[in-house]
Amino acid sequence: MSPRAKHVEPVMRALARAIDGLELPAVEKISESRKEDPFHVLIATLLSARTQDATTLAASTRLFEVAQSPRTMAKLTVKRIERLIYPVSFYRHKARHVKATCRLLIERFGGRVPETMGELLTLPGVGRKTANLVLILAFKSERNICVDTHVHRISNRLGWVRTRTPDETERALYGATAARWWPSINLYLVTWGQNVCRPVYPRCGECVLTAWCPRVGVARTARTTAAAPGEKVAV
Repeated sequence: MSPRAKHVEPVMRALARAIDGLELPAVEKISESRKEDPFHVLIATLLSARTQDATTLAASTRLFEVAQSPRTMAKLTVKRIERLIYPVSFYRHKARHVKATCRLLIERFGGRVPETMGELLTLPGVGRKTANLVLILAFKSERNICVDTHVHRISNRLGWVRTRTPDETERALYGATAARWWPSINLYLVTWGQNVCRPVYPRCGECVLTAWCPRVGVARTARTTAAAPGEKVAV
């Protein structure tokens, strides 16, 4: 375990206070508005990859207005799905994945989203990030950590881990953090990464974590300015 991992507790407590009032990530919003429906969380997470939150939210809303379940969504043509989810990144690939996923949910799982990592990973376009987020948000798992680019970046900046990929970071975080924080790591670090600890020119002058952060890999920081309304970085 990294010596810096001992700072996980104060960092997470500080973030719990600091993100209060900040805008939630798009998939969190969708999960809340859709009452943690596993299918909606799954599809929204598939659409969210490498896409701005506002775009993810709008695309998911359009799609769910037309189709609410795997069976109704599977009846849509790929072209129709493309039009509904555009302009999410890689929308053509994602449209094919959405339709194929709906078909497999019907054929293999009786139209329900599976509740295990192994089964979720059999669905088209679903990797560990998507599977972990579905398990955490839709099934209230307390044994999973969802690692996206924000979590990967900030965990390394804080010195909790020294890893090269999100998958390596996920494995390392299980050993570097207490289990009680696992379900919250994604929400806290993604929200902070979108608003303050950005990939380029992080707002270190506005950060509540300066006492515990060695700024690993940070060459230049932003001038201290107020955040622009709604300004976020894609996951």
